[in-house]
Amino acid sequence: MMMRSMVLMLFGAHLAYAGTHSLRYFYTAVSGDIDFPEFTAVGLVDEGQFMYFDSNGMKAVPKTEWMRQNEGADYWDSQTQGLIGTHQSFKNNIQIAKERFNQSKGVHTNQRMYGCEWDDETGATNVFFQDGYDGEDYLHLDMKELTWISPVQQGFLTIQKWNKNTAQKEYTKQYFSTECIEWLKKYLQYGKNSLQKTVSPQVSLLQKDSSSPMMCHVTGFYPKEVSITWQRNGQDHDEDVDLGELLPNEDGTFQKTSTLRVTADERKKNKFSCVVEHKGITIREVLEEDSVPIAIIVGVVAVLILLVVGGVVGFVVYRRKKGFKPVPQNQSGDNSSAGSS
Repeated sequence: MMMRSMVLMLFGAHLAYAGTHSLRYFYTAVSGDIDFPEFTAVGLVDEGQFMYFDSNGMKAVPKTEWMRQNEGADYWDSQTQGLIGTHQSFKNNIQIAKERFNQSKGVHTNQRMYGCEWDDETGATNVFFQDGYDGEDYLHLDMKELTWISPVQQGFLTIQKWNKNTAQKEYTKQYFSTECIEWLKKYLQYGKNSLQKTVSPQVSLLQKDSSSPMMCHVTGFYPKEVSITWQRNGQDHDEDVDLGELLPNEDGTFQKTSTLRVTADERKKNKFSCVVEHKGITIREVLEEDSVPIAIIVGVVAVLILLVVGGVVGFVVYRRKKGFKPVPQNQSGDNSSAGSS
């Protein structure tokens, strides 16, 4: 039985997808005996996957219809060649890292996330570049100072090498300040019909038993911006609340959860509700006093693996532990700007 007393309110929902947009690339290199491609690359626009490459297939491929329609063979050949080079670079990098960490056996990972954001309302931009090794931060780019920084001693030789490379730093500055944003805008134009869609969320309250935390599960919404809050007796309540990560669904929509820890006595004496706001729509799920708790299906955990595709799996593992490309490819908007370690 679903616990609900739903109130739905419309406040002039916008059909145009305005706000902050992002272009991100995720690389994952793996060494050791593991049933996973040695190298994967995933490109995302507004958190939706639009391209994919791995070392098994050795071919960059589109993951959306709007990319298939707007970029031809030359584009994908260029992407493929560039990522083949990146694969080799990451193989070298992971071997160097193993030596610096004095490792000879076991499974090890080297991951990278980089890209840019653009607010189409204010014009503000932001960039990001992070490397991780075995689930820990390895180095990142301080764009304001145009300086590479490493929190671990094993990364010092790498950042010293990169920080001394003036030509590389100038290219990095040009790529992140201009080229990345230009390609983001181009991809947004390509996929405007798909990216401007609005899909309202489905909201459910889940609880294992009367003494367990309450979970507000919000899924099936697009775009990704969503607000999840709790109320007690109609008043905002933000104590003992844990907000989960945004996760992609297989159909291109998103899901997110918020967990509220309350005692059985608190639940009995008060009326709690989860309030979800998305693109001008507000949905309120109310936990009625006489509602029967339903078990949280264990499959929800498995869904996290099924819904995250390709190389993104590696990044989600990295981000969960720490809380989180290639040779230059000037005709794609895809460029890691950094070379070997």
